[in-house]
Amino acid sequence: SMLVVATLFLVAVFTISGAMKNSVKDSIISVSAASEIKDIDCILVLGAGLRRDGTPSDMLSDRLDRGIEIYTKQDTKLLFSGDHREDDYNEVGAMKTYALDKNINSEDIFLDHAGYSTYESIYRTREIFGADKIIIVTQGYHMYRALYIAKQIGIEAYGVTSDQNTYGGQTYRDIREVLARFKDFFFVLLEKEPTYLGEKISLT
Repeated sequence: SMLVVATLFLVAVFTISGAMKNSVKDSIISVSAASEIKDIDCILVLGAGLRRDGTPSDMLSDRLDRGIEIYTKQDTKLLFSGDHREDDYNEVGAMKTYALDKNINSEDIFLDHAGYSTYESIYRTREIFGADKIIIVTQGYHMYRALYIAKQIGIEAYGVTSDQNTYGGQTYRDIREVLARFKDFFFVLLEKEPTYLGEKISLT
């Protein structure tokens, strides 16, 4: 019956979500541990939406602050990945402006304009930017999936969480995240190609 199917689906969703969290939790590290790691290709800061005025949301500015904090202790590049689908919505442009306002050297900032999802951002980090050893910056709830995707596609990845505040709407995000883990479990399994690939860009 439908009830049995629904129950089995939920069991599968939560089993995969739990296993995914478990498999990568040891790769979530502190800022000081991150600063010790050698030969990092880039610090990947994942997009998290803009305010109406085009500046980074609270979640995104916390991610940027954390990424910049690690960058100041690491000899590496910053890769900002986000959504620039529309002319009037440029997530990565806003991220770059934010970093430049904090006096980050523009030569160390790289932008991925086609990071439409966590999966696409990480896939493109490997495929387009040629990175195979990275530090990922995002909030804790989102970190497990990002690390899982990276490891499954052959990137050596470490995560530094950026939770400096409590964010409104977190319950909704937590539920959505459990479903997204389920979806990306299969994307990784099938090595699904992102929406765009395109020319390779060297981080060096």
